[in-house]
Amino acid sequence: MGKGQRAVHTYKSSGYIEQPRDNDELLSGRKEGGLFKAAPRTSASLLKEQAAEPAPAVVAKAAAKAESPAAEAEDASQELSAVPTFILVTTYLSYLMLIVFAHMRDFLGKIFHPEEYTQLRVQNGFAPMVSDFESLWIRRLYGRIRDCFNRPITGVAGGRVSLLERFSTDFNRSFQFTGRLHNVLNLASYNYLGFAQSEGPCADKVEEALREGGITQGSTRSEAGRTMLLAETEDMVARFVGAEAALIVSMGYATNALNIPTLATKGCLIISDELNHSSLVTGARLSGASIRVFRHNNTRDLEKQLRRSIAQGQPRTHRPWKKILVVVEGLYSMEGEFCKLPEIVELRRRYKFHLFVDEAHSVGALGKRGRGICDHFGVDPREVDILMGTFTKSFGAAGGYIAGSRALIDHLRLHSHSAVYAEAMSVPVLAQVSSSMRMIMGEDRENAVLGQQKLDQLAINSRYFAQGLRDLGFMTLGDAGSPVVPLLLFNPAKIPAFSRECLRRNIAVVVVSYPATPIITGRVRFCISASHTRADLDYALEQISEIGDLLMLKFHKGVAPKALPEHAGKME
Repeated sequence: MGKGQRAVHTYKSSGYIEQPRDNDELLSGRKEGGLFKAAPRTSASLLKEQAAEPAPAVVAKAAAKAESPAAEAEDASQELSAVPTFILVTTYLSYLMLIVFAHMRDFLGKIFHPEEYTQLRVQNGFAPMVSDFESLWIRRLYGRIRDCFNRPITGVAGGRVSLLERFSTDFNRSFQFTGRLHNVLNLASYNYLGFAQSEGPCADKVEEALREGGITQGSTRSEAGRTMLLAETEDMVARFVGAEAALIVSMGYATNALNIPTLATKGCLIISDELNHSSLVTGARLSGASIRVFRHNNTRDLEKQLRRSIAQGQPRTHRPWKKILVVVEGLYSMEGEFCKLPEIVELRRRYKFHLFVDEAHSVGALGKRGRGICDHFGVDPREVDILMGTFTKSFGAAGGYIAGSRALIDHLRLHSHSAVYAEAMSVPVLAQVSSSMRMIMGEDRENAVLGQQKLDQLAINSRYFAQGLRDLGFMTLGDAGSPVVPLLLFNPAKIPAFSRECLRRNIAVVVVSYPATPIITGRVRFCISASHTRADLDYALEQISEIGDLLMLKFHKGVAPKALPEHAGKME
């Protein structure tokens, strides 16, 4: 069997567990009352089943538009442009006041407490380590809300997580632990399929692998680190994503930062989406190639950049580019949006560039078989030159992979720093990746149905939660079916307030503000998992609704609130 035939065959490897499906390609026909309920045709019909009264006309209209990705993107832009002017003005004024008062405190502090500002002055001829403005932002703005970030946990970050209680007596400069634990609902982890667990089939496979192979090889893969388990897992990854070969890297960030410089060098051009992850930006800068940026998810602007770059060629010499590499993400984790892969693939056919797709958040979480963004849009994986993904999200492990043609992977094995100098992936992590992926693919026949159930449950939970927030009147971002659901907070004072109010109600969330997002669009980013039950999501929606009323976050007036079940507010 040829390479291409093998890829196509394995792309349908879970065909033997096919069951009746609905229009959304989710399993249907299951008994009511079970852990995994039958999937509806649309998000609107799902809400009709759960609500005590019929869904409002607004929800039905939104569900009708959900069939068109272009309509979704248009609606998202219209929502942002429809933000009340009062909210925008007060947000800018709030940041202005914070910065003005921060400068005033620094001005007076340098006069009355100069010993606290020695790190910002030139000392013995050495320049300060950080710029004044950068230090100002960290000390006066970020520092005041540090308690909302980097909260320590213990145990497994599953549907619920144990949070270590801490407090500060010096305005968040340092923290002390009380020794108490809080069991909270986890809406902050990328545990999309719920494989991050200390018991179950995957945990049993990891324990078995530890007994047989130990913990680690203690070597790089180019010396003694390439084991049979590593080779088998790389072949499995290639089959899973529909590529000829794959290379596994022990660190997800390094998968981009150390492999992109091997793919593009001086004389090449990298065209990158403006909201690409930091690892992609780092890899592009390390490569030495010329870099151009196109507007986020805007294929028209991408085509303009391509036409201009091809016509002008390299700077000064105007020679043709050695290579043009377009870099995008499958699912943008800060926006909850899918890349427009079919349109980008069409541009690739026309302009003959190389396409790099980062599937860190989309592989395992999108598509009816969990194959990622290609599976979601029905695009042949061989239309993408380089498929990158990580195991830290959907697979509950660590590290990442690069998949593509066999010639490409052989080149990376010989020249990439991540393959030549970095340590090989440890045995327990490889076992976790292998067991979870086999379960999703259906190759683990004992747990094949469970793997497909997790995929279906994630899709149901994501749509249910996102639609519930919109029904309550919140302004959210992202595409339908995305496991990442951003909710806009805007005002800087509401960012820590929302996080602290959620913690008081035993809910763990991630809040994000500038510089990770534009200064006007501070947000909370909910991460939905297949391990969340309907009771978990109903409780979260009820508590978030109360917080929204308290902080005045419901900008969509006139939308009828969703009726919640009686047990929603009774979670311990």
